[in-house]
Amino acid sequence: MTFRNVRTPRAPHLLALAGTVVLWASAFPAIRVGVAGLGIAALSLLRLAIASAALAAVAPFAGVRRPRARDLPLIAVCGATGMTAYQVLLNWGEVHVPAGTASLLIAAAPVFSVLLAGAFLAEPITRRVVVGSLTALAGAAVVAFGGGATGFSAGALVVLAAAVVQGVYHVATKPLLRRYTGLEVASYAMWAGTVFAAPLVPGTVRAVAGAPVDALAAVLYLGLLPSALGFVIWGHAVARLPLATSTGALYLVAPVALLVAFGWLNEVPNPVELAGGAVTVLGVVLLNRRPSREPRVVARHPAVPATRLAPRKRA
Repeated sequence: MTFRNVRTPRAPHLLALAGTVVLWASAFPAIRVGVAGLGIAALSLLRLAIASAALAAVAPFAGVRRPRARDLPLIAVCGATGMTAYQVLLNWGEVHVPAGTASLLIAAAPVFSVLLAGAFLAEPITRRVVVGSLTALAGAAVVAFGGGATGFSAGALVVLAAAVVQGVYHVATKPLLRRYTGLEVASYAMWAGTVFAAPLVPGTVRAVAGAPVDALAAVLYLGLLPSALGFVIWGHAVARLPLATSTGALYLVAPVALLVAFGWLNEVPNPVELAGGAVTVLGVVLLNRRPSREPRVVARHPAVPATRLAPRKRA
């Protein structure tokens, strides 16, 4: 008897990857609901605090180790940029920018990651990187300047600023990902980001006292599902699936966000925004496309799978 294609079942891992895409896409409309009832500061702090508590509860069972003292400054940078600043800027931007439009603008974040890595980590800026970056930024500009009847919105620049700080986060995490797992780095950054958001506590207390139920439900959802659970199942998926599969799935976040925003908030993007978003995603695809002659093995700490070095794109 001959057995063919005996391999580990991929279905659970693909399901985890699909769940990550849906959770991170759904965060954009959830932010619109939460910021309307809680305000920018309270939504930012509560989402970080809820996610931090959930990750702290999971940490002992997931084998999260204590970080080394020498890594604390870099962890602080990750928390300040990728968590605190990212949350505040994205929430601020979504006061004026629809959820679907925000997801299209955030799709440009990998461009800033690559450019910053070239500037600070001496990673090569190839012709492919330049073409992909210019294409993605051109698409983001079309989205920013094609905002419906009102045209350009300053809120679009704020969302793009959120994409920039997310790029800083990705670059800052890269050295850490050689020594820690993806879940560990995300947990450290989330906890540090919550500490940096502590000055928002007084305003948060006042905002919660008069917040509507739907806003409180939205921030609870954001903290527990896209933020905490999203990182857990993302780490599970990228550790067990090919790099091309896991990173390629992230191109679906913006399209899924558009669908969720339509179903949840009845938001309908205009054709110009859709065209710009498509160009942005095309640019990011070009940016991440690996020529066949490039080596596929990435130097890393033996305890950290190579797939965990993939950039994360989240809301």
